[in-house]
Amino acid sequence: EPFRGQVPREDATVIQRLTEAGAVLVAKTAVGALAYGDVWFGGTTKNPWKLDQGSSGSSAGSSSGTAAGLFAFAIGTETLGSIVSPCTRCGTTGLRPTFGRVSRQGAMALSWSMDKIGPIARSVGDLALVFDAIHGADGRDASVHDAPFNADIDAQVPDWTRLRIGYDKGAFDEARDEKGFDDEVLATMRRLGVNLVPMTFPDLPVNDTLLLLECEAAAAFDELTRTNQDEQLKRQTAQAWPNIFRTARLIPAVEYIQANRIRTLLIRQFDRSMADVDVYLSPTFGGISLRATNLTGHPCVVLPSGFRADGTPASVTFIGRLFGEEALLAVSRAYQEATGWHRRRPPGFA
Repeated sequence: EPFRGQVPREDATVIQRLTEAGAVLVAKTAVGALAYGDVWFGGTTKNPWKLDQGSSGSSAGSSSGTAAGLFAFAIGTETLGSIVSPCTRCGTTGLRPTFGRVSRQGAMALSWSMDKIGPIARSVGDLALVFDAIHGADGRDASVHDAPFNADIDAQVPDWTRLRIGYDKGAFDEARDEKGFDDEVLATMRRLGVNLVPMTFPDLPVNDTLLLLECEAAAAFDELTRTNQDEQLKRQTAQAWPNIFRTARLIPAVEYIQANRIRTLLIRQFDRSMADVDVYLSPTFGGISLRATNLTGHPCVVLPSGFRADGTPASVTFIGRLFGEEALLAVSRAYQEATGWHRRRPPGFA
């Protein structure tokens, strides 16, 4: 509600680049309030596969609209699951690029050290096309690093004899409702000829390190808290942003510094774990991968891995090396073409 009438002063870099590439803006979609969930001042964004269920978020409208076929692709943002989660719920395909791959100039900040911008589409091939248009330095976001990218993933058929594909064994072994889908993902990769390498990850307090996000978000919306405009937000639960902003002010500076030190160790150790593989697989919400890789900045692709009895989609996540989007997209594409789950359409939106 506090930002209901907000109008940006200029187009974001990603919008400028898409326009230059020939894209046509057809809609501006709803985002969960302050990049949290699927609830905003107008209500709740719906999941096209199950209309009595929210789309998840925060890139709610982007994923829901893409799944419903309202547009071919959309732009999402992620700090801690805001591309991955709605893509899982709505059965779309999403790319969360490496931190520092895509300029965030013109985008509303939540966490300066964790925010990422990436495309949401129906296929990995479409992700590659959109990412090719938006990646790279613009001279305005100092965090962006120029690195080469070849969007022709059709020419990059994975050579399974050379690529090393890992999987988060601990996460795949977890007793989860989606375990049947997870097991089938591994079986599919093996049928493709992949020699899967079991992986383990650093035993570090990842959840505790997330206080960095709370502190940065509280700083980004400090004025909102100081002027009591946070009371106008719809979601006021204990874990909603208004209360996180308030409690973050009580986090000691010493704890903040220690969390940053742990994050540095996490980045180093995670990168070391990735040195022996080109890409690894993880159940989307299993293990530590979603939280850890948002802290470390590693890229991921999330895509459908099957459908439940009630018709709603499940997903799997492929994680790549830093700035390793080419291999990540090529491997994800091979899995997607082998399964075909992305070709299904929600009833009533086909």
